[in-house]
Parts: sequence; structure tokens; C-alpha cells
Amino acid sequence: MTDLNDHSDQPELRVGLIGYGVAGAFFHAPLIAATPGLKLSAVVTGDPGRAAEVSSRYGARPVADAAELWESVDLVVVASPNRTHVPLATAALEAGLPVVVDKPLAATAQEARGLAELARDRGLMLTVFQNRRWDGDFLTIERLVASGELGTVNRLESRFERWRPVPKGGWREMGGAAEVGGLLYDLGSHLVDQALRLLGPVTAVYAESDVRRAGVVSDDDTFIALTHAGGARSHLWMSAVTPQLGPRFRVLGTQAAYVKYGLDVQEDRLRAGLTPDSPGFGDDPRDRWGVLGTDEAGHRVPTEPGAYLEFYRAVVAALREGGAPPVAPEEVVEALTVLEAARRSAAEGTTVSL
Repeated sequence: MTDLNDHSDQPELRVGLIGYGVAGAFFHAPLIAATPGLKLSAVVTGDPGRAAEVSSRYGARPVADAAELWESVDLVVVASPNRTHVPLATAALEAGLPVVVDKPLAATAQEARGLAELARDRGLMLTVFQNRRWDGDFLTIERLVASGELGTVNRLESRFERWRPVPKGGWREMGGAAEVGGLLYDLGSHLVDQALRLLGPVTAVYAESDVRRAGVVSDDDTFIALTHAGGARSHLWMSAVTPQLGPRFRVLGTQAAYVKYGLDVQEDRLRAGLTPDSPGFGDDPRDRWGVLGTDEAGHRVPTEPGAYLEFYRAVVAALREGGAPPVAPEEVVEALTVLEAARRSAAEGTTVSL
């Protein structure tokens, strides 16, 4: 029997990575390098130190301008600042290349819809790096929902909180709307995507969004409440000013609840330099497992292994076999519609119907 996932007899797809900041260096580069069928061929960076690193660590060619990639790679990955996502993805698609874009794909659903239409018209893959779909805790929730152990989910509470009283600076905190900065579009892109994936379409959006730290321009303390078409509700928190962190997930069902503290382990391990194909890379320590049940009868359940590599494995499969991308652009348009509604809700103090 032929293994459709075995691409060893085909030449590696040459990947051009645009950007080698946090997203490029800690997420995309190591994941690309560890994915069978992909080769990190070139990296766009203007920083001499980063250029030396990509050359020595990955054997990749550092280039100064994205336009130098178009004739020498098979796949473009856009991991540059958010405001550049749309123009760079557009240029790559117009050059006839499939594209992976880090989240958020765009500032607006309309821009994202335009990119999706361009990719479709050109017959090219366009997908978005919504890696948190492959967090171990979220995979665990999907497993518990599928097994019926939670019953019907009535409420999803999801938090991505940090304690960073002193701003780091940079465009994410200081850039404002023009840079597509702030936590609503940064962490909110993940939380909204997960809520939609778990509980389906949204009919109403309410949000509160604040700037709590002196000198910061973009939102650093935001809450979103979603009403889903099926009747469930999602309550989503994203904050940089939380001295004591709440549970990462609290999922309330008709039969049981699931409560999980602590972030997925993969980001910390990538930042520590561990390779994502190493044994146990996505395994959650036993003492961090979540609790399933009720106050009277709860027990710890194993966390599914985190699996960020599955994203790029699915990219290879889509390009080699013509299948669906790991994240459909249409799903991202839906999430951006919710994020835009949240921004409007926070600004106007109203609930926005979709």
C-alpha cells in the first residue's frame, strides 16, 4: 500500500520565509526545518545577526528583499509585521506562489476575502498559521466533546493572560491600528478561531477593550463575549496586566466541566531551542493535566500531545496532493468578521449582531 504521507521520493519544497522576528525565528523556521518535504531555502531579514543565524543554523540564504524570493522558492511564508501581511501575500500570489501567512491574515475581513479570491483565481494554496488549533489543551477539549464526556457545551471560557506590567515596546504595543497591533488581533485571533471551531458560527459580539499601561497605544486588556448560533456562549480574555492568571480553559457542559491551567508547552520549548520533532516535544507534564467532572467527582485527564508540526505536514500534503489547506481562508474571514465586530463593540459600547 502506498503511503500518501510519504514524500521522500519527491524533491523538497523550497521555502522562502519573510521575517525572522519572534514568529519567524521561534515558530516558523524550526517547524519548517523539522517537516519532511520542506527545506528552509531563504530568509528575508535586514538584520546582520539574524542573517548569520539563519545561514549557520539552517543553511538558508539570507536576502534583503522579498522580491528576491519569487524566482527561487516553491512556497512563501509571511511572518513579518502585521501591516505587511496583505501586500506581501498579494505579491507572492501574483508571482504564482502558494502562501502561508502568520495570523492575523489581514486587518479586515474584506482584505482577507480579497486575498482568498486572488488565491482561488490563481489556483494557489493560501493558508494561515492558526497554530493554536494544535495546542494540546485544545485538542483535549475537542476529544472530550467528540466523546460526549462533557455533554452539550453551554459555555467556553478561554484566557490568554500574562503579567507584563512593564511594556516591551515595539510595534505590537506602540503601533496602534495602522500596525494592526494590540491583543485583540494578536491573541484574540487565536481565541476567536478556537471558539468558532469548537462551537460554530457567531450571531452576536460584545467586547470591552482597554489600554492599561502608560505609554502603550494598542489594547492590552480585552474581553470578548460571543453568542453562538447553537445557543452556547464563549467568554474570551486576553491581557498583559493579569497579576494572577485564571484557568487557560474552563469548559462547562451539561454532564461535566473541564478546567485546565497553564499554557500549552510548545511555545516555551521552541523558545528554549528544542526541535519540534524531538520525542515528547508536545507532551504536557502530568501535574499540569486538566480536571474533568464536577466538584463532587472530578479527575485529571491526560492532555493530548501538542502538535504544531501537523500544520506544516498538512501544507506539504495540500501542495503535493492538491488537498485542502490546514486552515481555510474562509474560516479566517469568519474570525476576522468577529474581531472587527469586537473592535466596534468596544468602541461604541454596544452589542454587535452578525
